[in-house]
Amino acid sequence: MSTVGCDLDEVRDRFPAWVFFRSDAGAFYATRRGERLSFEEIGTGLQQTVCADELPAFLALLRAQEARR
Repeated sequence: MSTVGCDLDEVRDRFPAWVFFRSDAGAFYATRRGERLSFEEIGTGLQQTVCADELPAFLALLRAQEARR
């Protein structure tokens, strides 16, 4: 996947537990689908929403969050 013309459908397929969008400025955002994290979970490093300006960094954040589960 490339950042220019990135197909968020591909990202959605890879990470179905997240809801995705891009800002007007082009940043990538994802928030957990139908799940509210507890304070304890947040304390362990889980995040409700992640964002990054570049696709590789964004995908790395999502992989890291999934690995914490």
